[in-house]
Amino acid sequence: MTYDQTIEYLYNQLPVFQKIGKKAIKPKLTNIILLCEALGNPQNDFKSVHIAGTNGKGSSSHFMASILQEAGFKVGLYTSPHLKDFRERFRINGNLISKQFVIDFVENNKALIEKIEPSFFEVTVALAFKVFSEEKVDYAIIEVGLGGRLDSTNIISPICCHITNIGFDHMDVLGQTLPEIASEKAGIIKSNTPVVISEYTEETKIVFSQKAFDNHSSIYFASDYYEMVEVSDHLDSLNLKIKNKETQEIIQINSGLVGLYQIANIIGILKLSDVLQSIGVEITQNNILLGIKNVIHNTHLKGRWQIIGRNPIVICDTGHNEHALKITLKRLKEADFNNLHLILGFVKDKDLEKVFGLLPEEAKYYFTTFDSFRAMQSEELVDYASKYGLISLPFPDVNTAIEHVKAISTEKDIIFVGGSTYLVAEIKDL
Repeated sequence: MTYDQTIEYLYNQLPVFQKIGKKAIKPKLTNIILLCEALGNPQNDFKSVHIAGTNGKGSSSHFMASILQEAGFKVGLYTSPHLKDFRERFRINGNLISKQFVIDFVENNKALIEKIEPSFFEVTVALAFKVFSEEKVDYAIIEVGLGGRLDSTNIISPICCHITNIGFDHMDVLGQTLPEIASEKAGIIKSNTPVVISEYTEETKIVFSQKAFDNHSSIYFASDYYEMVEVSDHLDSLNLKIKNKETQEIIQINSGLVGLYQIANIIGILKLSDVLQSIGVEITQNNILLGIKNVIHNTHLKGRWQIIGRNPIVICDTGHNEHALKITLKRLKEADFNNLHLILGFVKDKDLEKVFGLLPEEAKYYFTTFDSFRAMQSEELVDYASKYGLISLPFPDVNTAIEHVKAISTEKDIIFVGGSTYLVAEIKDL
């Protein structure tokens, strides 16, 4: 098979969350255990850091990989979903793995795949472990796909675990309350393995603390150790002064990823770096500062408050749940602009009542759809918006919407594109 045929085979042969939603989830670890046993348990061949959370786990994974790269290590990075190229899920020192590796992996294990009948995600996890093993990475940063306890990535034995935050997302799978969702995320906490928490509420803190206690694991709540004392936030830059509460040192940080939601991620990463240092990982303060600053260059992350055009400024962001959108919209409303244009699309299981309750009345709206069974149609969103008094237009795809809005905008307008990772993935200029 060619590379394109291989990818087509995976999409057609296996249940994919993007296309069919929670029906694609195999809520047990049985398949991934069988796959990895047949592959020789490659997940045991490298040291790993496991990162979960409702929001921020992708950014945090890229930050940590970038820091380790700055320290001179060979670093594997597994994240999901991809935006443009399937191989974005598997990076080694920021580079995509080869197309030939993907072809060979699928061809060599085709009989195994068809016998076990795993999900698309389970195969990608096994592939990640195999390539990181064969490439002999020093460390691998492994991002949880969904939840934690029953996520396919949860067969690793990491040197440290990290949970960014808990919010209401995928409630049909993870639970209806924050403690229920926190319990699923806390499922990555392993015996005698330190865990760092970026953000918490009192009700989720209890869940995390109890899980760590049960596993005899040290737990660190990042905000107990670091606090933000000054922020200079612009649409295309984020400069911070963060105080180390233990040493009283003020750390000046220039973040390669912008957006106010990165503040909590960075505080979490600072503490995660401390814990890794304490267990023998050789990273310096300079590695940390450069890793945060150079994250996009080092790991080639896309879609996190990414500026894809200027005059007018065009920004896209993959944050798609209530927590992420609330922070994004607050930042947009506080910016200096003539008109604010929002190009949005959502999946069918999105809680639209919560989302539309956040949308500013003064903005101009353009709803679109994307290539997924889970996508809402743009006309449905226009009808829904009218209930909130929002004036909007429907478009068949995101690129048509962007071209239309750019044509009618002034140089001092702001155009924002988001609402779904899958929508952002279809932007041609990403």
